[in-house]
Amino acid sequence: MKGLVIKNTGSWYTVLTDDGPTVDCKIKGNFRLRGIRSTNPVAVGDRVETRDGFITEIEDRRNYIIRKSINLSKQSHIIAANVDQTLLVITVVKPETSTTFIDRFLASAEAYRVPVILVFNKSDLLNEKERRYQKMMINLYETIGYECHAISAIEGDGVEALKERLTGKITLLSGNSGVGKSTLINRILPHVNLKTAEISEAHQSGMHTTTFSEMIPLSGNSGQSGWLIDTPGIKGFGTFDMEREELTSYFKEIFEFSKQCRFSDCTHTHEPGCAVLKAVEDHYIAQSRYQSYLSMLEDKDENKYREAY
Repeated sequence: MKGLVIKNTGSWYTVLTDDGPTVDCKIKGNFRLRGIRSTNPVAVGDRVETRDGFITEIEDRRNYIIRKSINLSKQSHIIAANVDQTLLVITVVKPETSTTFIDRFLASAEAYRVPVILVFNKSDLLNEKERRYQKMMINLYETIGYECHAISAIEGDGVEALKERLTGKITLLSGNSGVGKSTLINRILPHVNLKTAEISEAHQSGMHTTTFSEMIPLSGNSGQSGWLIDTPGIKGFGTFDMEREELTSYFKEIFEFSKQCRFSDCTHTHEPGCAVLKAVEDHYIAQSRYQSYLSMLEDKDENKYREAY
């Protein structure tokens, strides 16, 4: 029996079968993806085949979002598979999303051909200085080529325009803990009524209110109008299985300037005639983006997950 994995609790997988009903399944202990060392061999969004309460086969994926496992640096964690786009929810305050986190997520999405829309939430909480900073960030990422939305999920500002981008698509919702993903889902789909939590005042960080990954249909039970994939908040984003020579191409603006470098194997760190270094110096490439690029080069050198990111 074939179907779509719509929920993953860590030990059980809920599969929406092609015939209509849902079934809860497990995977055998030795079940592993071919060529991918993953802590979760099956992810929400996977098309699978089931038999007698077990998932027996995974169909080829057209894409996925993946990050390095927090505890097992040699393994990955697949956030979701077969998605049309991702909404990366960002907050300037309570908590502050670092540009390094944003850039690592974007680079990984570029590597696996997943379009990303940046959603700047909690705009209602910003003072004048913070509002200017958010506007500057939006200008930076729009100039690079990313679609951005400034919203307030709690008040509903800007959410209608965002909803129009979801129709007929499978959309992954991701971001740090506490940025308001559950509040946003409740605003888009009021009947879902997900649990939300207050931000920790001591640490200005979010509490994990979503403990498993789930696909939520935008209307009806079949998902014909589209799906929203809710996932647990993530603190860091360690990149996985990226080669140094490929990294440049995952930063759109760095890749464009790299075509003018003197050496074809330029790492953009010290080489003479490096057009990227010149572009950073002349402010055509943002310093924050360049620092994110360097931090990912360090990942390859150190071969470990960097919790700070």
